[in-house]
Amino acid sequence: MIKSNQTSYNFVPEAGRHTINQSVAILCDGNNIEMSIHDVSKNKNTMIDFDKVIPKLLSGRGLNRLLYFREGKSISSKFAERLHENYYGSVIPCHKSADIPLTIKATQLASKVDTIIIMSGDSDYVDLVAHLKGEGVRVEIAAVRKTAAKILIDEADYFYDITKEDWFAYKVPNKYSNKKNLK
Repeated sequence: MIKSNQTSYNFVPEAGRHTINQSVAILCDGNNIEMSIHDVSKNKNTMIDFDKVIPKLLSGRGLNRLLYFREGKSISSKFAERLHENYYGSVIPCHKSADIPLTIKATQLASKVDTIIIMSGDSDYVDLVAHLKGEGVRVEIAAVRKTAAKILIDEADYFYDITKEDWFAYKVPNKYSNKKNLK
């Protein structure tokens, strides 16, 4: 902060006050974020609310890519459609862990974007964050603080704490609700 003529100036841009021309890629380790939210909420039927989180993460910057890496074959087609329709996002199924595919994609995107936001608290990404920063890319982490590795938070240029305001609980449909009572 600089003081000049009794006026204080903070050099933190306020939303809507400055145009920030930055290209951002958001890479989400879906399994890590889901497990973190389930752990903190104590509810297996919780899911991140991308309609709240993405605008917060972007903070007026331009979205270049949104990639959601998910281990396993049980990826909701409705979820994939929603990510594509709202953010031109893609769901990337992973054979095992998302760590390697996410790391490869991040290194491929490094020369194409100004900032990479990794949605994960996994300490396995510490070396990736250091590498990307060495390439001149701003690296931000978005994760649930309680489950995020401190070493990862410390290595990042910025940390977004995903809180209960950023997720929702959904109702699991009753498998018998579609059957009519045949009395």
